[in-house]
Amino acid sequence: MLTSKQRAKLKSIAANIESLYQMGKNEIDENYIIQLSAALDAKEIIKIKVLETAAYTPKEAAEILAEKTDSEVVQVIGSKIILYRKSRKKDKIDISKIIESIK
Repeated sequence: MLTSKQRAKLKSIAANIESLYQMGKNEIDENYIIQLSAALDAKEIIKIKVLETAAYTPKEAAEILAEKTDSEVVQVIGSKIILYRKSRKKDKIDISKIIESIK
């Protein structure tokens, strides 16, 4: 569980990244979850744009994606979702070191 200070830091980091993925009218399938999970391992924080044609609202999609990728929702703002998960790669220079230093 992220503290408010950790969440604020992640929001500031996410402000400088582009949306890596889009979510459209297709259902959330296993391949999409695998892609998001791999992106979270590589980058730890990702931004997803939910298109107007999507089957889910951004908030609904964020909850589903966070549960299926074992990540945390940092923020849902407009049509954008920001997810965070500590990398599972041991040799990764990661955002989690910054986040864990904030209490």
